[in-house]
Amino acid sequence: MSGKALLIIDMLNDFVLEGAPLEVPSTREIIPAVKREIEAARAEGAPVIYVCDAHAPDDREFSIWPRHSVRGTEGAQVVHALKPDRDDIIVEKTTYSAFYKTDLEKVLNKLAVKELIITGCVTNICIMYAASDAVLRGYAVTVPRDCSAWLDVEDHDFAFRQMKNVLKVNVR
Repeated sequence: MSGKALLIIDMLNDFVLEGAPLEVPSTREIIPAVKREIEAARAEGAPVIYVCDAHAPDDREFSIWPRHSVRGTEGAQVVHALKPDRDDIIVEKTTYSAFYKTDLEKVLNKLAVKELIITGCVTNICIMYAASDAVLRGYAVTVPRDCSAWLDVEDHDFAFRQMKNVLKVNVR
C-alpha cells in the first residue's frame, strides 16, 4: 500500500450523461484523464475510492439544484466509462464535502492513507470542499487540473487559485 488514495467524486450519470438533470458537459472531457489516474493508482496499489452523491427523494439540496443522484436510481450510478472494479471502495455523500457525515475518514484511517489525489465534479464545489476538509484533517492533497470538471471556467480558475494559494494543495 502506498499511503495514497485516489478519490473520484460525483462522476455519476446524473452529472455526466447528455441531458442529465444536472449535466456538467466538462465531465465528459475529463474522463480520459481520470482513467489515467485510476490506472496509475491501481499500478501503485493505491486504493480507488468513489465518493458519490446519494440523495433522499426529498433532499433539501433540491431547493438549490435540480433533483439528481437519488439513492438507488440509475442517475446515482458511476458513469459506465469509469465503472468501479470489485476492489474499489464506494462512499456515499449527501452534500458537497466528501467528509461531511460520511465514512470516508474512517476508510482512509483504516487504509493508513496520508495523501489524496482528488478528481471529479465540480472544481468549485465538491472538489474544493473535499480538498479543504482533507487539508484541515492533515492530508496532503493533489488535484490534477485535467481531472476536475467545471460548470463555469471563472469559478473553476478561482477554485484552483484558492486551493493552491490558501489551502496549499498541490495543483498539477
